[in-house]
Order: sequence, then structure tokens, then C-alpha cells
Amino acid sequence: MGFPIKTCIICSEEFELRPDKPGFANRCPSCSEPEESEETEGQVGDDVDSELNAARRRAIRELLYRKES
Repeated sequence: MGFPIKTCIICSEEFELRPDKPGFANRCPSCSEPEESEETEGQVGDDVDSELNAARRRAIRELLYRKES
């Protein structure tokens, strides 16, 4: 029995859905490959997210542990 034939939602190309296929089940292998620009943007965003999370933690800590006069 062969693999099921699917149609890519991006380029409308038909492909066989194989168990070891990387990426999404509704995209062909060429459309499932991550782009290089997305990875580099994600790394920059992670730095900003960690700074924001640190600021949030600091603000919550100050609100929780401040001394009432």
C-alpha cells in the first residue's frame, strides 16, 4: 500500500505524505523547509523577550515585596 497523496496548501503541488517527512503534513517538502530569515529574526526576538521577561519579573517582585509604610 502506498503513501497517501496530499495537496500542498501553499503551492498546490501534489506530494506523498511519508512518515519521515519533515515539516507540516499539509505542505510539500519544499514549502515545509524553514527560511533562513525567520531563524535570525527569531534569535533577535528572543533577546528582546528575555529582557522584557526580566523587567516583568522585577516589577512583580517589587509589587509583591514592597514594604507598606
